[in-house]
Amino acid sequence: MTVYLVSADLMDRSKVAGIADGVALVLIRTASALVDRAGELIADDRVLLDLGGRGALDAIETLTGTGATVIGYGSHVDEKLLAAARERGCADVLARSVFFRRLPELLAGGPPRDAG
Repeated sequence: MTVYLVSADLMDRSKVAGIADGVALVLIRTASALVDRAGELIADDRVLLDLGGRGALDAIETLTGTGATVIGYGSHVDEKLLAAARERGCADVLARSVFFRRLPELLAGGPPRDAG
């Protein structure tokens, strides 16, 4: 399994990279850059998608179409964005705080579960 983190946020990238020891981690700045590489994704892969990034919502359907598990995360106050990500097919959509609390599990390939 390869984990793709799609985020331009340097703090997010640093947090994920800091605990991803032993994980095949690919850091991607924009959703469109990963869409361009969608042919590389396989069903066993996991995409951690910062929903606040430009084009993130538009990329979900393409990324889920590869069979990869797409987990979106964003601000808990942006309920419309989180709901839109669910509607477009994210396997799980998490508030940013929940995402980082569950990060070790997500990097290890634990099953996504809807946090509500």
